[in-house]
Amino acid sequence: MSLPRIDCRKCKHYYVTWDPNNPHGCHQFGFKSKQMPSLIVYKSSGNPCIGFELKINLK
Repeated sequence: MSLPRIDCRKCKHYYVTWDPNNPHGCHQFGFKSKQMPSLIVYKSSGNPCIGFELKINLK
């Protein structure tokens, strides 16, 4: 089974933190991490991220 690819950078809940040890953050689930939040969610639950919402202002 392959890992589902969710690009957190296109999610409205994703943000870049000022913490060099944990540069990726997720407002939906309330955490910061070294890896993309969708990967952490997948590793923790075994399911793809259910909080993904496409940003409205993507170009």
